[in-house]
Amino acid sequence: MCLGIPARIVEILDNPHLAHADVFGVVRTINVGLIVDDGGTVEPGDWVLLHVGFAMNKLSPEEVERANASLDLLGAGPEEGTTSALEAELNELIAQRGG
Repeated sequence: MCLGIPARIVEILDNPHLAHADVFGVVRTINVGLIVDDGGTVEPGDWVLLHVGFAMNKLSPEEVERANASLDLLGAGPEEGTTSALEAELNELIAQRGG
């Protein structure tokens, strides 16, 4: 399953295709070249949809809210210490298979 997650741009690096982004409280170096090469701009404070280290597109605040709500339903969001029904079922299947 492919999953894109929201990330907030913290800093644009010397290479205009690279930026530091806050991903659920962890700052990571990401590639923003897909947005920049398409004629767009990315600035600190902007939200992007991040997929395997690449910013796919910019997100509005409403899109960020919807994405985080969807991730929370899957148990993959920023909330710690909670287990979704899907995650609990997957954990049970893994335990049954001896994983």
